[in-house]
Amino acid sequence: MKAIFIVAPGKVEIRDIEKPTPKPGEALLRVLYGGICGSDLGSYRGTFAYFSYPRTPGHELAAEIVEIGENERGLKKGMIVTCNPYFNCGHCYSCSHGLVNACMDNQTMGVQREGGFAEYITMPIERIYDGKGLPPKVLAAIEPFCISYHGISRAGVKSGDTVLIVGAGTIGVLAAIAAKAKGAKVYISDVAEQKLEYAKAFGVDGTILNSSPEEFSKRVNEITNGNGFDVTVEAVGLPSTFLNCIDAACFGGRMVQIGVGKKNADFNFTLIQKKELNIYGSRNALKKDFIELIDLVKAGKAPLEKIITNEYYFEDAAQAFSDFDKNAGSMLKVVLRFER
Repeated sequence: MKAIFIVAPGKVEIRDIEKPTPKPGEALLRVLYGGICGSDLGSYRGTFAYFSYPRTPGHELAAEIVEIGENERGLKKGMIVTCNPYFNCGHCYSCSHGLVNACMDNQTMGVQREGGFAEYITMPIERIYDGKGLPPKVLAAIEPFCISYHGISRAGVKSGDTVLIVGAGTIGVLAAIAAKAKGAKVYISDVAEQKLEYAKAFGVDGTILNSSPEEFSKRVNEITNGNGFDVTVEAVGLPSTFLNCIDAACFGGRMVQIGVGKKNADFNFTLIQKKELNIYGSRNALKKDFIELIDLVKAGKAPLEKIITNEYYFEDAAQAFSDFDKNAGSMLKVVLRFER
């Protein structure tokens, strides 16, 4: 079979490898769609903190079950499914306390272990979730939605909250959708005006063009009457956007960190004490996030299909990554189609 490899920063190859054979407790899946996420793009650029080369990327997946044994989950051959791609060790301190998404030895597909951008993959049955009839292209976007939804849940976003999402990429827009679903008033900020225009289609209450620190602060004060936002969400992974979120949060507010980066932030940490800020890290997602969001999208309460802006056949992966790298300001969710 064929699989996609990032062999070095800026270099993608399609290679012939052995088709996998499922072990006991695993299913064989035929991949239908895979989404290129921000971490995949960072791996291509050489900026992602957790990636090593060469490796098959990809963990946003929709697939068809080809082989599966008897199981208690009702999963059968022919079903269209998605997967939980975060492999936890099961015995570290985090896992023993139920924080499996923050496993101290976490291995995410396409990052610390081989990913899903291949014609066939095997998966443990307990990590496979029924897509409940969602189109495969939409189902491949459930995993990034889970990342955003988990962060919004960590921050305890509720009806009536004012929320600022910093970063109008896929994770940021999905965080905005999740916050709106919880009844919040949501604003989104980015340096790319085109992304902000696109974000308006998802029902955000307003946008902030982050053209300079001064303009950003001015708009935050205008929108919140100088009070700051109840919740700020960092969805980029840069020191500057982290500081945006610290500055824009109200006294007693909540800030959640979803973005991943390699650089250090230099700031006066006493501001955290002064504001009595609640700062939450958000990593990966949980089984319940997948289940809840499949139902939410199935019920028509989240327009997930709108985030998909570009589609390529998987044989054109090198072109897809190159285009995404050069046009990240105008491309939101890029998907690879494995089925013909």
